[in-house]
Amino acid sequence: MIVTLTANPSLDRTVSLSAPLRAGEVQNADAVREDAGGKGINVTRVLRGSGAASTAVLPLDPSDPFGAVLRAADVPFTPVAVHGATRANLTLADADGVTTKINLPGVTRTSADGDALIDAVVAAAAGARWLVLAGSLPPGLPDTFYVDVIDAVRGAGFDAGVGPRIAVDTSGPALREVVRRGAPDLIKPNDEELAELAGVSLDSGLALPEAVAAVAAGLVPARVGAAFVTLGGDGAVLVTADGAWHGTPPPTRVRSTVGAGDSSLAGFLLAESAGAGPEECLRSGIRYGSAAAALPGTQAPTPDDLLPGDVPVRRL
Repeated sequence: MIVTLTANPSLDRTVSLSAPLRAGEVQNADAVREDAGGKGINVTRVLRGSGAASTAVLPLDPSDPFGAVLRAADVPFTPVAVHGATRANLTLADADGVTTKINLPGVTRTSADGDALIDAVVAAAAGARWLVLAGSLPPGLPDTFYVDVIDAVRGAGFDAGVGPRIAVDTSGPALREVVRRGAPDLIKPNDEELAELAGVSLDSGLALPEAVAAVAAGLVPARVGAAFVTLGGDGAVLVTADGAWHGTPPPTRVRSTVGAGDSSLAGFLLAESAGAGPEECLRSGIRYGSAAAALPGTQAPTPDDLLPGDVPVRRL
């Protein structure tokens, strides 16, 4: 079982354009679709589509139709009752795969909402292999919220061998606090988020994978167990206490990058849960991320969607 927490879920509306976006002009859309979104929910959708057990913990107003969207997508979820409808995010994707995303802040949550979410995560995480804390925090919850979740889970005794490893996929102050105080087992930033986290610029004198690995090595294993850093079309880098690896994606016709990073994390966890080593975990993460990028909207790739072609992995 892999449990995910999405503190700030969203209804993702994706509008497909036949031409590049022209700011200030009127354009016709080719298609529109709606998907249950939010980074943790996306991870659960991919895991479920690949046959793995997963459940998503999220805040949900009992009258919010977002619950029906989740059920229609066959997403197992544990709702925490709150007031206020789920936010709606808008994505504009043109035929060349260029994506413009507009994310709304979401409903302000109270400290009582936060406490209820933590209690629900602790209950759901008993016996889980991984707990994934993913996405932005809604207004009202502190930057330290994910640290509070980690402390509560580990305080329940889960760090004694009966609870989950903890993966975190967020950015900005929330990620900085997790790395400073939370000691997660895995983080999954992209290259820009990693540089912001470390407070440095990537070394322009190095190739991107080498530059990313050098920065991540300053965090692993002192602050985090491992860093899985996605690089878009340049693949991904994995840094652990045992070394660093870079993987290159298969040829991909990009249709939408929304959810690709979440799918990468799901692919990584699928391989890790099956007992794979670091190179195969990296390869699986890249395969799932590439498959997501080749699909429209925020669709969750399944094994049938994985692209042909090799995913070369080299040790850095």
